[in-house]
Amino acid sequence: MRAFTVHASIAAPREEVFDFVGDLAARVAYSDHYMRDLRLTRPKSHGVGAAARFMLDAPLSSTWCEMAIAEHDRPRRIVERGRLWRLGRTPAVAVYEFLQDVHGLTRVELTVWTEPATFVDGLKEAVGARSWLRRQTNTALERLRLVFEEQREAPLARTDIAGYEPLKAPRFGA
Repeated sequence: MRAFTVHASIAAPREEVFDFVGDLAARVAYSDHYMRDLRLTRPKSHGVGAAARFMLDAPLSSTWCEMAIAEHDRPRRIVERGRLWRLGRTPAVAVYEFLQDVHGLTRVELTVWTEPATFVDGLKEAVGARSWLRRQTNTALERLRLVFEEQREAPLARTDIAGYEPLKAPRFGA
């Protein structure tokens, strides 16, 4: 799939937006409309090595995806690498860039691209998955903007690792 870029301007300091996006446990607060059953795969939810698994509910087929943070350059850039589609054959990359805009705004740019492994995977992306994913990521960035710019009555949703018990974590090296 050809790469595509979506962006949003958020009225919040760049470091705050970076820290929020870099925490995969908070991803459900603005991406749950297209990422279903989001779960952390490791106890660490931010920084290099943090990873999450989720279901993409695409139009032609739903698929499990796993994304991990590969680069974490505070407060400028986050690079996530992962796999999706059938049997995890298709590599995917998502790059978040955080730019300081005028009047204290933060411009968040999200670039996504995949490399279909088979003809069938490429056909699924060409028929509708690419435009669907572009619309969904654009909506996610708009929801991210609302997280910072609107008043909340309840705390934001967060996800956790399945079966994780924080009191037992020191026994297992977390």
